[in-house]
Amino acid sequence: MNRFIYLLIIVSLFSCREFNDINEKNIDVNQNLNQNNALSDNFDFLPTSTTSDVYSRNSYSFSYSEEHEQSEWVAYYLDNDDIVNTNFERPFFEQDPIVKTESADWRNYKKSGYDKGHLCPAGDRKISFDDYTETFFTSNISPQEHEFNSGVWNRLEEKVRYWATKNDGLYVVTGGVLSDNLETIGKESVSVPKYFYKVLLSKDGSKMIGFLVPHENSKQPLYEFVVSVDEIEKMTGIDFYPNLEDAIENQLESKSDYKDWSF
Repeated sequence: MNRFIYLLIIVSLFSCREFNDINEKNIDVNQNLNQNNALSDNFDFLPTSTTSDVYSRNSYSFSYSEEHEQSEWVAYYLDNDDIVNTNFERPFFEQDPIVKTESADWRNYKKSGYDKGHLCPAGDRKISFDDYTETFFTSNISPQEHEFNSGVWNRLEEKVRYWATKNDGLYVVTGGVLSDNLETIGKESVSVPKYFYKVLLSKDGSKMIGFLVPHENSKQPLYEFVVSVDEIEKMTGIDFYPNLEDAIENQLESKSDYKDWSF
């Protein structure tokens, strides 16, 4: 009996030690995720590019796909300063002079049945008229059905602005999923994505969320479109926020939880 009890004590001690080791590892990761100012002020938040054609403007950066005549992603930082109640005069869309292959002509969209859908919304760049105007280069637009553009996509854009104020700032990456055999419009064959995505990272690097939205009118709540960032990476071939510490990046990108973002 004494020997049996002794063995039970040994097994229990070993199990407790193993459990504590696992807990300590989880605590270490969570402390890294939740520590304030986890990301430096000069944190490089740009994704990888499948085209190697990455450009930076004053208010956003983008990776241009000549094959699809639009950006595969547009990336920018968004906080309270960018979201102001200013009514700027809406400019015309223009080709982007910094794109070496020239971005698509706006006339490709004429009578196409599709809106010129912003990737970085004009409403996210109201800190100055110059920043606002930059969003009207055709490197920042993609063909979008009107009901989609003014409906579910607009709801998501408004939610992102709300979260940016609640989280003291967000890193945002957005684009259409560019793949083979897509419908095209215009003389330059501008691709029409079947899905659009947004990938958000909080300013402190503690949480991330991905949205994958079918390119169609929808009344569904936004949480129905939440997917893991890993899933979006598989569809696009893009590595989002690659400069995060690997352990943190892997944990955040595997999640598909809307609750962390509910306010």
